[in-house]
Amino acid sequence: MRSEVPRERLRFSSNPRMPPERRKRMKLDRRTGAKPKRKPGTRPDWKARAGPGGPPQKAARSSQRKPPARPSAAAAAIAVAAAEEERRLRQRNRLTLEEDKPAVERCLEELVFGEVEDDEDELLRRLRGRRVQRHEDSGDSEVENEAKDNFPPQKKPVWVDEEDEDEEMVDMVNNRFRKDMMKNASESQLSKDNLKKRLKEEFQHAMGGVPAWAETNKRKSSSDDESEEDEDDLLQRTGNFISTSTSLPRGILKMKNCQHANAERPTAARISSVQFHPGAQIVMVAGLDNAVSLFQVDGKTNPKIQSIYLERFPIFKACFSANGEEVLATSTHSKVLYVYDMLAGKLIPVHQVRGLKEKIVRSFEVSPDGSFLLINGIAGYLHLLSMKTKELIGSMKINGRVAASTFSSDSKKVYTSSGDGEVYVWDVNSRKCLNRFVDEGSLYGLSIATSRNGQYVACGSNCGVVNIYNQDSCLQETNPKPIKAVMNLVTGVTSLTFNPTTEILAIASEKMKEAVRLVHLPSCTVFSNFPVIKKKNISHVHTMDFSPRSGYFALGNEKGKALMYRLHHYSDF
Repeated sequence: MRSEVPRERLRFSSNPRMPPERRKRMKLDRRTGAKPKRKPGTRPDWKARAGPGGPPQKAARSSQRKPPARPSAAAAAIAVAAAEEERRLRQRNRLTLEEDKPAVERCLEELVFGEVEDDEDELLRRLRGRRVQRHEDSGDSEVENEAKDNFPPQKKPVWVDEEDEDEEMVDMVNNRFRKDMMKNASESQLSKDNLKKRLKEEFQHAMGGVPAWAETNKRKSSSDDESEEDEDDLLQRTGNFISTSTSLPRGILKMKNCQHANAERPTAARISSVQFHPGAQIVMVAGLDNAVSLFQVDGKTNPKIQSIYLERFPIFKACFSANGEEVLATSTHSKVLYVYDMLAGKLIPVHQVRGLKEKIVRSFEVSPDGSFLLINGIAGYLHLLSMKTKELIGSMKINGRVAASTFSSDSKKVYTSSGDGEVYVWDVNSRKCLNRFVDEGSLYGLSIATSRNGQYVACGSNCGVVNIYNQDSCLQETNPKPIKAVMNLVTGVTSLTFNPTTEILAIASEKMKEAVRLVHLPSCTVFSNFPVIKKKNISHVHTMDFSPRSGYFALGNEKGKALMYRLHHYSDF
């Protein structure tokens, strides 16, 4: 802290007196108002001074001027003494302030500023010189230099593992999935970087190029004008910035007909199952040709990934497990249940389940949580199995024949449609009947489905009517009334499927051509633009499914085609 002691300053005063001739001329000029006359070739010497106490001196010519007088040695000594006195007072005031500071503050000042007890100017010079030198070395702007000052220095690693620097090689021969990616025999081993590039190439080949979501936007940065033109599209257009509602509108469903899902493996046999993988962009197609095929979904070529052939095993139904790691398949005339492990690439036949006395195993359901497997038996029996061990947990029985069954979205209840037109609601844990009611207007049921949000239950009957119920009313009322009865089909409803967002209900009948409709929820109205009756390319529909985020809709017919449609309202797969 600097003291407020006034400095002693040296003043050099002079009182030059004007010569009498000059004074006389100036008086005459002031009276007459005329300028004094000068002799040609001469100029006045304004710095002429009179000697101390003596007569006035004449002005000398410019070539004979004398340099100004320097301060005497006495004046310089006085200035030095004043500066020394000021420094001494400043040091005394600083010491006085230092005595009042705590020890912690003094320690911090020594760490930050160093030991500069004698001279504060040295501290200022040190800080100023360090900043100036850093800025002179770099040609960056002031803002960039300030950012560099604030950026913490990079620390060196404490230790370095030599094994990390070694490039690890991956075996390509002994792995059946990597073996297919080898281009020649010399590629028995690949580095991790090369394997990554190879996997990327395989993915792009399967997708038909780089997907739109994987492309990076390259922005120009050459000049300010170009960067302004490359701003976000939202700032480059005018119009209504308020987005429309995300709910699906009724009336017309915007959709596009895509390449058949099984176009790379055509077949003439009936398609019995079509299902999208719950976690990957894959669709499974199975039919009476004894094969289960997996295809990559891109909407253009849908390249085939793998086909599994089951000898003398016409597939009645095939389904993914809840986690997508297994494929389960049953036949039209066998009690064997095939389980295909997709990770290990193994096909495991389950020939006999202890306690299960069914001669033929056909229709089954997998619980949404992946814990249970429900098999529809004969004589009204329902068998609950463990999905992990494939062992029988217990059985349930209804009156009459089991037409169809399904799990609730939370996997805690089972809804069963009987051949007598009744619907049974079972508790999975206790395997007791919670409720039983008659499907309104149904002589005997054919299909049943529940929505994923736990709101609706749809029941299809032999007369072509689909009753949509509220799930709460099905649990609490003995005679619930349907929210809506959809009567757009005239033959028995054999297939019912809700989309994952519970905005579409797909209904179909395998007994009549083009007998498929898409119902909008919650308005319960049918979309008028599907199917296109003039084309007549759908034929008899046996199975349907929506992709995990409703971006695609697929159905299989008796001609061996897995038709696929792109729903434009949903942006994701």
